[in-house]
Amino acid sequence: HVQLVESGGGSVQAGGSLRLSCAASDSTYDRGYCMAWFRQAPGKEREGVAAICGSGYTDYAGSVAGRFTVSKDNAKNALDLQMSNLRPEDTAMYYCAAARIGFPSLARYLYDYWGPGTQVTVS
Repeated sequence: HVQLVESGGGSVQAGGSLRLSCAASDSTYDRGYCMAWFRQAPGKEREGVAAICGSGYTDYAGSVAGRFTVSKDNAKNALDLQMSNLRPEDTAMYYCAAARIGFPSLARYLYDYWGPGTQVTVS
């Protein structure tokens, strides 16, 4: 069982940047897990934002490609999301997730473990 905790959310003006981090309680990438960021705005479905696996392969949602960068730290079992050029429509609760899959995916149903989330507000 993997426990995930996000940090780094906050409020920022449009055009600004934020960096989110996620810490896992146990080894993830070395055990074949991929990790991802999802987000959910009020009244909307939770959507995938970016994913990365131990191989380094990544996947991004079209709405964030070129603005967000996902990265990992194998030794720390950590996942980061550098968000730049933020827009008001990026406002949401951001969640870290993990799944033992062999490829980076933004499909919510594939992920078994979830963090409690961290709020990002862009005005």
